[in-house]
Amino acid sequence: MRNTILAIVEMERFPLEVATRAARIAKFYDADLKLVLSDPTVSYLRSSFMISVDSKQIANTVRQAQEEEIERLVAAIEDFGVNVSTSIVQERPASDAIVAMALDCEPLLVVKGTVYHSPAERATFTFNDWQLIRKLDFPLWLAKPNHWDNSPIIVAAVDPMHPHDKKGELTQEIVDTAKSLAEKCGGKLLLLHTYERLEEVSSFAKLEFKPMKVPVRELEEKMRDEHRHQLDSLAAKNDIDPSAVHLLPGRTREILPAFARSQDADIVVMGAVARTGLVLRFIGSTAEHVLDHVPCDILVVRGG
Repeated sequence: MRNTILAIVEMERFPLEVATRAARIAKFYDADLKLVLSDPTVSYLRSSFMISVDSKQIANTVRQAQEEEIERLVAAIEDFGVNVSTSIVQERPASDAIVAMALDCEPLLVVKGTVYHSPAERATFTFNDWQLIRKLDFPLWLAKPNHWDNSPIIVAAVDPMHPHDKKGELTQEIVDTAKSLAEKCGGKLLLLHTYERLEEVSSFAKLEFKPMKVPVRELEEKMRDEHRHQLDSLAAKNDIDPSAVHLLPGRTREILPAFARSQDADIVVMGAVARTGLVLRFIGSTAEHVLDHVPCDILVVRGG
């Protein structure tokens, strides 16, 4: 694997902030930076009904603006002292071109800016962000236009009891990635695990076994103790201070964004799991909500 950070900048998504974040990450990892401007404008012009001469003139103007923009970005991040190479991607859909570039350079991770998506937009899976989460085989850093503290707060969102991660490989990858990042940037690592309370998961059971009296309190305590045991074991295995370990009851889609806000987190490290038998990764409603509502950067790592 080459020691490269692949950064995708888009004209409409705070390109300077994304380039700066990517340069900082490259500095953390002592890596080269491949800065790619993704702009399909020229591709749209090729398929337009405009007079060909006018279309070519506009396309040339756009290409010149693209080249000037990427030169401006390189100049802006020069002080980081990282080795930078550049290119411009004009293909549609951009996600396919980005995946192909990643396969070619095998980066440590891919950095890209992200913004909020409406439920209708998420449902169609038209945005490059969702396509990359589903298709990319490398860690994906989704950057938001937030200031990064010199000692960033890094939240590792784990689920040591996930049914699709029985061997704990994805959970360990999340912890390893978050610990490595914290060490390289002098940040603070927090380990978070959420679990749904009995009242949130047992509605169907209560309907099915309505004549029976459900021992709610005993089951709640047993559930909490099991989650606590698994989380504490994970923390001990990875030498994480108990004061940095958090177990919170409730739905992840609600708790994780609130926890990130309360801790002034700079980045949340979380996992993406592929469904058995499917080529594309499964992105459920919980993950979509979390990715949109977490107020900070998100680093998505891969699982089988």
